[in-house]
Amino acid sequence: MSLDIAFLQQWIGKTETHSDQIASTPIAALSATLDRDDSAHITGDALPPLWHWLYFLPIHRQSEIGPDGHAKRGGFLPPVPLPRRMWAGGRLQFLRPLKVGSDITRTSQIANVSCKEGRTGQLAFVLVRHEVADENGVALIEEHDIVYRDNAKPGDPAPRPQAAPTDQQWLREINPDPVLLFRYSALTFNGHRIHYDRSYVTEVEGYPGLIVHGPLIATLLVDLLRRNLPNATLASFAFRAVKPLFDIAPFSVCGRLEDDGKTVKLWAKDAEGWLTMEATATLA
Repeated sequence: MSLDIAFLQQWIGKTETHSDQIASTPIAALSATLDRDDSAHITGDALPPLWHWLYFLPIHRQSEIGPDGHAKRGGFLPPVPLPRRMWAGGRLQFLRPLKVGSDITRTSQIANVSCKEGRTGQLAFVLVRHEVADENGVALIEEHDIVYRDNAKPGDPAPRPQAAPTDQQWLREINPDPVLLFRYSALTFNGHRIHYDRSYVTEVEGYPGLIVHGPLIATLLVDLLRRNLPNATLASFAFRAVKPLFDIAPFSVCGRLEDDGKTVKLWAKDAEGWLTMEATATLA
């Protein structure tokens, strides 16, 4: 399949705006899902970093859903004709905390569309820039990397895995059972079948098990930081997915505070010790 990149790049500059309110029930539900012992969040409390992903949910009519559980291609995102869509990473700047009870607005823009030839065929990359604002202006700036690729074919070369670091100060083992994946999908209204439909993910997309959400792994990395540095305030966070994680084995989230006292290196590794996500947090 040949991508018409000139056509897809017509989406660059396209914008959309959504409004929401930071309600407390999703916060309590995610806290329970992450196995945290948080007290109830009340109006005016700071929203934990990355938990804004509980809001501005992709609410599409059932008739608009495609065969993979995502909304059909087109609309705000360019209609990339490659079947696999993945959240590859992102970069966030936390200008100030969002607060429980606040009315918030997210303005999104397609910042770039590009493609390249990979080991197993064409890849398309879409960069989306979000600005989240409350009554006092922009509080959060996020760049979101989306990658599209073809389904795997017999004989495709497997990417060489990368060994995860072993110098962590903190480590927490996670059991990504189907209930955890279902609860996170439900909280984020994510219909992507790779996270809950085992026959689809193994027979259609060719993976060995249910795939752990990239945003869930990133959230668990920041949660590890919060558990070990509970008084820290994040200024920025950047993460990159390296290798998929599946529900067939536990994985670990790891981290360490660098000597400067401001930089936190975070990563996830699978049961065999291979790096699956890497991230850097900067403390305010």
